[in-house]
Amino acid sequence: MSSPQSLLENRPVSVAHLFFSRIRSTPSHVAYRYPAPAGAGDASSSGTEQWQSLTWEQTGERVRLIAAGLLSLGVRPEERVAISSATRVEWILADLGVMCAGAAATAVYPSTNAEETAYILADSGSRAIFVENVEQLAKVAAHADRLPGLDHAILFDSPADTPPAAGLEVLSLAELEERGAAYLAERPDAVEAAVAAIEREHLATLIYTSGTTGRPKGVRLVHDCWSYQGVAQEVSGLLRPDDVQFLWLPLSHVFGKALISGQIRTGHVMAVDGRVDRIITNLPAVRPTVMASAPRIFEKVYNGIASKARAEGGAKYKIFLWAAKVARDHAKARHDLATGSTRGGIPPWLTAQHAVADRLVYRKIRAAFGGNLRGSVSGSAALAPEIGYFFAGAGVPVLEGYGLTETSAACTVNPADDLRVGTVGKALPGNEVRVAEDGEILLKGPGIMRGYHNLPEKTAEVLTGDGWFHTGDIGEIDNDGFIRITDRKKDLFKTSGGKYVAPTEIEGRFKAVCPFVSNVLVIGDGRNYCTALIALDETAIMPWAETHGLSGRDYAEVVSSPQVHELVDGFVQRVNGDLQRWQTIKKFSLLPRDLDVEHGELTPSLKVKRPVVEREYADAIRTMYEGSREA
Repeated sequence: MSSPQSLLENRPVSVAHLFFSRIRSTPSHVAYRYPAPAGAGDASSSGTEQWQSLTWEQTGERVRLIAAGLLSLGVRPEERVAISSATRVEWILADLGVMCAGAAATAVYPSTNAEETAYILADSGSRAIFVENVEQLAKVAAHADRLPGLDHAILFDSPADTPPAAGLEVLSLAELEERGAAYLAERPDAVEAAVAAIEREHLATLIYTSGTTGRPKGVRLVHDCWSYQGVAQEVSGLLRPDDVQFLWLPLSHVFGKALISGQIRTGHVMAVDGRVDRIITNLPAVRPTVMASAPRIFEKVYNGIASKARAEGGAKYKIFLWAAKVARDHAKARHDLATGSTRGGIPPWLTAQHAVADRLVYRKIRAAFGGNLRGSVSGSAALAPEIGYFFAGAGVPVLEGYGLTETSAACTVNPADDLRVGTVGKALPGNEVRVAEDGEILLKGPGIMRGYHNLPEKTAEVLTGDGWFHTGDIGEIDNDGFIRITDRKKDLFKTSGGKYVAPTEIEGRFKAVCPFVSNVLVIGDGRNYCTALIALDETAIMPWAETHGLSGRDYAEVVSSPQVHELVDGFVQRVNGDLQRWQTIKKFSLLPRDLDVEHGELTPSLKVKRPVVEREYADAIRTMYEGSREA
């Protein structure tokens, strides 16, 4: 059996090569499951949807037709073909079709507005675009005059009365596949020839950074980046051939895209449905063994469980609080054993309590996740350690990892058999990590981007001549090789008293103690004390309001009430008790609504755009500093 190092060194040239190898190895195995289209027996009496399947052989047939269809449109090696769609199986088919044609995919979030969509399409030089529906098509058509190189649009959902788009030939996905079939009738080996011509350093994907500040930058990821990701996820044990993975993450984001490479390498089943409002319903139907997510999902699940227990009141709430503490204590005890900071094993009394709590609480939590989850990978932002300990103790380990768009996603991840809560794990095989003198994390490896598209100056700012990438994140590495990210370099601020503050650390602590919080932003750069903007989770705070004299009021009225201010202040004081004086939150403002993507306050991967939020709520911030020296 080949060693992990040998597998990495002898990895295939591209995911296209991986894909055809997978088809040859397991042609009849199920590759993808996806919800049946509306009208195709879509709902059972239980309210769950019917799911359809594609084998690897069936997937290969469709991808081959899509690739040939693109070749028939004149798409050439490394030319860009954009995809603007929510996560669905057609996204994967289109992306594989682009790669097997030797072209490069430009990923566009479906939530991106028309102006920024046009910018991405123009900057990338995209020749064609796959769009989910006529709404996405309309965004492209609105700026067609700025896109002279864009000739074709292919619709996943194509109504009979599809409106024309000036300057674009509009095709349905089925029509593209028909063209592909005709093309292959004359050139039967065209797709195989296109794949054979792919080289490791050929451009495979342009993913535009979410842009927490400024214009998004196109990140150039070559075929070798994705081939490396596929093999690294296999040799690290992150993904296994017998896994069932539930994929709902946006495929326009590098995290979701990287998981496809790993799935093709291992050949496991992937259930695909990007509708966030269906996650809870889908989990028992899919029964995944592995799932990737953003921390916000686990925070919402935890807050939901806590709120439900509180609403039930009495003994049930006391049992939940006790079980939550036992889960954390048990997980921390396992952590202490793993790190060697304690000896003698987990105390018998804690083991006994954990067994009782499992019967009363944890089993129900695992059942809500489908009952088979061996681990859930979390990335894109930090997970509050107390929430991580809770899920680890409940038997739903959240394996935090770390990566950026510029590193083709994961560079580090926690191993399932040695989970260290509060860290982002160890470097994946083939990656190197070091800490610069100023504390910045530097990365080097096959998954690192080859630069920013059309931006050599920006590239030079973050990539050294010997291949080290400056992440912009501050962190540390312990003696066992586990990495801890403490903050974004650009987010660290200094108070007017000269003290440095890491806002992410304080925000994480607050999320861990306050079950009502959705988003929190600590402010204090150049000021003489710290404050916070706090948005509450509507699904958690409204049931509390009903039982505390605030029934009949809407969300904005509830969060502006003295009762809720007093409630939140209690959690603020709990956090302050564990902070240095200059870190403490002296004042806070409850926001009238949650932060969201639609208002431009969150990126599509749910990261907070701090400058946007601070501009939006400048008056609230100003009020919190009235009377201070810098007001």
